[in-house]
Amino acid sequence: MLVTGGAGFIGSHVADAHLARGDQVWIVDDLSSGKRENLPEGAAFHEMDLADPALLDLFREVEFDLVNHHAAQIDVRISVEDPLKDARVNVLGLLNLLEAARRTGTRRVVYVSSGGVIYGEPEERPTPETAPKLPLSPYGVSKLSGEHYLHYYREVHGLEYAALRYSNVFGPRQDPHGEAGVVAIFCQRLLAGQEIHIFGDGEQTRDYVYVEDVAQANLRAAELELPGDGGLDQRAFNVGTGTGTSVNRLADILEAVSGLRTTRSFRAPRKGELRHSTLDVSRLAARGWAPRHSLKEGLRRTFQHIAGPAASKAGAR
Repeated sequence: MLVTGGAGFIGSHVADAHLARGDQVWIVDDLSSGKRENLPEGAAFHEMDLADPALLDLFREVEFDLVNHHAAQIDVRISVEDPLKDARVNVLGLLNLLEAARRTGTRRVVYVSSGGVIYGEPEERPTPETAPKLPLSPYGVSKLSGEHYLHYYREVHGLEYAALRYSNVFGPRQDPHGEAGVVAIFCQRLLAGQEIHIFGDGEQTRDYVYVEDVAQANLRAAELELPGDGGLDQRAFNVGTGTGTSVNRLADILEAVSGLRTTRSFRAPRKGELRHSTLDVSRLAARGWAPRHSLKEGLRRTFQHIAGPAASKAGAR
């Protein structure tokens, strides 16, 4: 099986999970944001841009049964500043991948969508998969477009897919990019004794889910029995916890698990970012998946990973 973006934060954990299950794993990553040190031992690595025509040659050589697509432009702020860049990666890169999959007989694509942005500011929280799709950023538009393209490839070409709509994923190996990157940023600033910057009043909420739980959701999606017909929502699964946590509360918990304290400053809200986002995960839970890590335990593990040998000196407990 192939993991695109497998040198990245979430993709490397997904690759780890497949290797632990005994699968043969190939990774494609251009290392624009991924890191070589994230690459798991035992995976075959190809440094390649997702839009490279040579991707088809790799598909022809290996004939992947399963493709897990994590390579993406993931930062809402970048998508607002440069929507063309966002579309080149998230739409054109996806199409190059799907053409290669179609032409070489791939059985299934597991596609990473975004439950955090495609619903916009939903009236119903926790938000189910059937909620209206009203993205408020180019990133949300490109991720939703990907689901529409996958629906087309399934209906016309018979390419099976499952879409995972992530909430805000956090954990070890995380870089301070995207909305869930706030966890890594706060950890770094706590360790450095620097002030924490909060955009808005800090009462905006997000559904934070630990990366190892997300990796297990990907394993489930690879083998799920999927409906024979239906629209986008029938093949989409929210991945989160169903619980919203404010930024202020997140900072409180990180201070508690790290044993560190710092000051906070409040700044103007950022364009394109939502006020509240919490996902209803009952659909995937009914198929045997549930998050196993509490927010506090996940934050403790993440802080200790970022702190490294300094964790004990910092008073982590």
